[in-house]
Amino acid sequence: MAAERNPRGIHTAPTIQIQEPTSRSTSRDNARNAEVAHGIYSMRLNSANSFPLDRSKTRSFSRASTTRRTNTEWDTESGIQQEGDFKEKQVFHGKTLFWLAYQSVGIIYGDVGTSPLYVYSSTFSSAPSYDDLLGVLSLIIWSLTLMVTVKYVLIILRADNEGEGGTFSTYSLLSRYANITNRDPREASLVKMQRFKTSDLRQSTRSLRRRLETSNFARGLLKTIGVLAVSMVMSDGVLTPAQSVLGAVQGLNVVAPNITNGAIVGTTCGILVLLYAVQPFGIEKLGASFAPIIILWLGFIGSFGIYNLAKYDHSVLKGFSPYFAFAYLVRNRTQGWRSLGGILLAFTGVEALFADLGAFSMRAIQMSWLCWCYPCLLLAYTGQAAFLSVNPSAYTNPLFNSVPPGMLIPTLIVAVLAAIVASQAIITATFQLITQIMKLSYFPQIKVVHTSKVFHGQVYVPMLNWLMMVGTILVAAIYNNTTSLGNAYGVCVIFVTFFDTCMVSLAALLVWRFHPILVFFPWLFFACLDGTYLSSALTKVPDGAWFTLTLSAVLAALFILWRFGKENQWAAEASDRFTLSTLLNKGKDGIFRLTDRFGGGDLSPIRGFGIFFDKGGEKTPHIFTQFLSKLAALPECMVFFHLRPLETPSVPLEDRFTVSRMGIPGCYRLVVRHGYMDEIITPNLASLIFEQIRDFVIRNGVSDRPIEHEEEEGQAEKDEIAKADVITKRASDSSGADTNDPNNTDTITAEEVTGTIEPPATTLLPNRKPTLQVRPSSIAGSSTYREDQEEDKSAEKFDEKTTTELARLEHAFTTQSLYIIGKESLKVKGEAGFFRKVALEFWLFLRENTRTKIANLRVPQEKVVEVGFVKEM
Repeated sequence: MAAERNPRGIHTAPTIQIQEPTSRSTSRDNARNAEVAHGIYSMRLNSANSFPLDRSKTRSFSRASTTRRTNTEWDTESGIQQEGDFKEKQVFHGKTLFWLAYQSVGIIYGDVGTSPLYVYSSTFSSAPSYDDLLGVLSLIIWSLTLMVTVKYVLIILRADNEGEGGTFSTYSLLSRYANITNRDPREASLVKMQRFKTSDLRQSTRSLRRRLETSNFARGLLKTIGVLAVSMVMSDGVLTPAQSVLGAVQGLNVVAPNITNGAIVGTTCGILVLLYAVQPFGIEKLGASFAPIIILWLGFIGSFGIYNLAKYDHSVLKGFSPYFAFAYLVRNRTQGWRSLGGILLAFTGVEALFADLGAFSMRAIQMSWLCWCYPCLLLAYTGQAAFLSVNPSAYTNPLFNSVPPGMLIPTLIVAVLAAIVASQAIITATFQLITQIMKLSYFPQIKVVHTSKVFHGQVYVPMLNWLMMVGTILVAAIYNNTTSLGNAYGVCVIFVTFFDTCMVSLAALLVWRFHPILVFFPWLFFACLDGTYLSSALTKVPDGAWFTLTLSAVLAALFILWRFGKENQWAAEASDRFTLSTLLNKGKDGIFRLTDRFGGGDLSPIRGFGIFFDKGGEKTPHIFTQFLSKLAALPECMVFFHLRPLETPSVPLEDRFTVSRMGIPGCYRLVVRHGYMDEIITPNLASLIFEQIRDFVIRNGVSDRPIEHEEEEGQAEKDEIAKADVITKRASDSSGADTNDPNNTDTITAEEVTGTIEPPATTLLPNRKPTLQVRPSSIAGSSTYREDQEEDKSAEKFDEKTTTELARLEHAFTTQSLYIIGKESLKVKGEAGFFRKVALEFWLFLRENTRTKIANLRVPQEKVVEVGFVKEM
């Protein structure tokens, strides 16, 4: 169908695609029966048949949950944003907190917990002297203390964004307290901005915020830091599983020296496939399964440390003094500085600790680290140092060489298992980070599975899981040994820790409003510490670290490109955000017309119940504008259907649906708030929507009617509800029965009306006409209500407009229901520059291959109307 008007000069292609003609619905009871059969009825609010009859409850409920009718009201935005829409941080106590801390051991600490396997061998290239051994031990102890315990566990974990962790979550937190980023206009209402008033900030903080908000360079720098941190963690997410599993399998050389390299690589790839195959079980189950392995492993190496200190040389405990760390660096100079690249392996995985915050909680991580992991690691490193002080030539494999007699085989088995699950920390972190960048439109919307009803932040991303599996297998097969992989390891980690230092310092100023002096000196100290390790790690770039840096750059470019394309899309769609009064107006003859901006002309009425899928939930849906401007037709009844996902497992039924009336007769907006465990889009979605709109009309009719006599109010409301069913019954019967036939005398008694009204039963026959299902109630003085003049007199108690509205709604629904969905196509303007055009064309290619297909929508495809249109950007 060709469009006859294009008033805005927008290049549009009227590619309306209408499926097969829809069939006429049989009756409202048919729809209700289908609802129950498909499990939809349990999601409804109280319908007319289950409307509360108590006067006080009825009036308060209707006023609280609906929008009052205003005939002159053109654009109603009520119900769009509510306080409960925003994500809130979960706080756990008691047994739940201990259970979460137990899980965190199995997920988070596998990486940092297996570092004692290789730190000393990566630091020393020859047998160390006693002084050098003390110096390295001191550096390890204070690195774990300062970098992990003080910096991350005690400070950075507090910089969460409503429970979420990671560098990018800190950037998201800053964007809520300062205007440093643009947002998708359709999702802006889901973000709780908490920007402080200028008068509430210190002069220096006020100046800093103003510069961040007005400087394109500063905004771009913060964005780049956030994106680079995500890409670097994801690069480590490809490298770490290959490194840890390959290292574990290579440990079999201890008991099988003749094993070939091909067998090692093959076994590694098989274990990697198994590791990623179990990810769909979710963090809670995996954490509970892996935790015993890590707890046992840490217990082993901690007890071995005590054994070695007692047997060999307890004097190495002097390494707890930072003097020996400084003396080592001064004495060895360049060589000592280079050795920091091996020492930083003692705290690799700390970046995942922060990113995994959303899956657990700050208190759970603090408990598990301070009460078990940290003490065990300190004992392990000091015990190995005690052994090496007597046997310095054993530096190549100090852990297994220092195992007590009879414990080699059990230790080897537990070490292999611990090394295999060590990569779980980084895998979980990548799932957390990908969900964060999707919220700010840096990545296409892909499927995210919430794996727990209790812990809301525990997620699994199927597509990313399988892509990572392929990447790690390729890395393991190509590098095929831990020496080459080790050269590529650690650089991204220290980059991320430096980024975290800077971002959390900004959060301390803008969010926590600390005095700049209290922020500057800690930032300077930790930035120097990060910079020292970073400068040493960069020496690994020619030997293998270039791989992770290159992969990080590619991923960061992809994220920024996607964001660039989305911002151009928002700019192209900016002209489409307007109120209904901008689109159409009502003439003196009562007929609606398009405004001059859209070509003018009358709108022809069409029969049916039109459901317009509304992505934004505010203003006029884009698809509604396209439908009217192309077809010049107005459905008999229309619903702007908006899904509003909340980060909670389920939304209570009483809070799930919000209906408001728009300025056009028969036009409504339905906002459905749902949790990640709720199922809303079902084959009988139209029946659910119809019931909610009908309930809204009835409640408004009851709440808007003035009542003169308090003692008569309860009975009056009961009569009105009964009359509502009579009205809808008559509208339904009009399609097949002669309503003027005097023999058509279906009756409803007053005894039935005043009885307790129940939901429709599941055993209704498909072709049965709607009846009011009730339980008898013994009320004296009952009379008979018939569909004649006596009924009409009773109907006068119902507002005439409400009566007409109910009949119109029922007629439209029984005629046909249509799901009207927009399909937007974008094209790059011809005058765009070369590089801009190439970037946008590539973005359009990615967008076309990642967008949700209409065929995946779980509604009857024969009732789907897809309206296509093209916009330039």
